[in-house]
Amino acid sequence: MTIRVVEEVKVPFEFDYQGLAKQAVLAALEEEGFLYEAEADITLTDNASIRRINQQFRQIDAPTDVLSFPLLSLLGPGDFSGMESQAQDNFNPDTGEAMLGDIIISVEKAVEQAEAYGHSKEREFAFLVVHSVLHLLGYDHMTPQEAACMENKQESILNAMGIVR
Repeated sequence: MTIRVVEEVKVPFEFDYQGLAKQAVLAALEEEGFLYEAEADITLTDNASIRRINQQFRQIDAPTDVLSFPLLSLLGPGDFSGMESQAQDNFNPDTGEAMLGDIIISVEKAVEQAEAYGHSKEREFAFLVVHSVLHLLGYDHMTPQEAACMENKQESILNAMGIVR
């Protein structure tokens, strides 16, 4: 598995956030039964940068905690059955790894939310990575049913990692 973490800002975390990012990606993939080696890029940035990206791609003039840009062509959320038939879209020809996509996290928002929700920065960071990986795997939270599904999956993955509120 190849997880690249790009730091656009000074990251104030006192824990191994690169290791935790990789652990969270792997935990989410295992929970979902993803059987392929995979690659993803995680960019750690600030509120101003994520706000610009939100404006550009979502026409939202505000910073958010995390953005996900999936690359996989899937038949549905968590449905990996057609991946090999779309190999040219789903797999890096140089490495053979499935190209999950890009995750962008506002470190500022992660810190703000950890304080607001009363839990650790480690828990918030892991949550954001897991949440984003689920988006990369086709899940969304636009309806109450979708939101409940994602929330259950997130909690299950974080609990399996031993990261609780």
